[in-house]
Amino acid sequence: MSQQTPSEEEQPLMAHLLELRSRLLRIVIGIGIVFVPMAYFARDLFTFLSGPLLAHMPEGNSLIATGVAAPFLAPFKLSMLLAVAISLPWTLYQIWMFIAPGLYAQERRLVTPLLVSSTGLFYLGMAFAYYAVFPVVFGFFVSVAPTGVAVMTDISAYLDFVLGMFLAFGMAFELPVAIFLIVWAGFVTPRQLAGYRAYVLVAAFAVGMLLTPPDVISQTLLAVPVYLLYEVGIWTARLFVPGVREVEAQQDEQR
Repeated sequence: MSQQTPSEEEQPLMAHLLELRSRLLRIVIGIGIVFVPMAYFARDLFTFLSGPLLAHMPEGNSLIATGVAAPFLAPFKLSMLLAVAISLPWTLYQIWMFIAPGLYAQERRLVTPLLVSSTGLFYLGMAFAYYAVFPVVFGFFVSVAPTGVAVMTDISAYLDFVLGMFLAFGMAFELPVAIFLIVWAGFVTPRQLAGYRAYVLVAAFAVGMLLTPPDVISQTLLAVPVYLLYEVGIWTARLFVPGVREVEAQQDEQR
């Protein structure tokens, strides 16, 4: 029986490391290609991003830059993060190509629709935040400003706020994918998740209270979509997770 030498055992590891380096390099190049046009239109992009706030500001008020380099750094940061977000499908594809050889055929068939749906839901969450939530949130902020206080937000603070909101809503809209995965892994069944509806509804409004201004409208704008996505996740898991109906039937027999 032949025994592998240390050099032969190191070859697969080196091949994986070289493959990883190649995939990471392609991810960086992809982001860079998207970043170039984003950087060229950086000022226009920031103007578009600030639209929901500027629409509610009193006439004569505007965003301000308190830092010396803020007029350059804020649009530059926005361009870079937009490049990362827009190139997300390419990044996920490179990750998929790296891990695919180590997956079973059934897992490979599952990963592709999960990657597509998770990316689409993340983008949908960001779009929902910009078009549905920001106008309400910024309208509330401006309306509660004390008399004599001019609302003139710093551009860096504004950018950090909206990026945090984009991330929060993007992650919240991933709920159906998360539910599908935990059902597919066998941790729970759709019927068990359906039994937690009341708790999820309360938790959705609690999350809305933490992530949005303290008014009912803003909280509802986050809580209602989160709860509806919870229902979508249960429905998707019941339809597409193999064997889930048999598991629920066995649980009924054991009762």
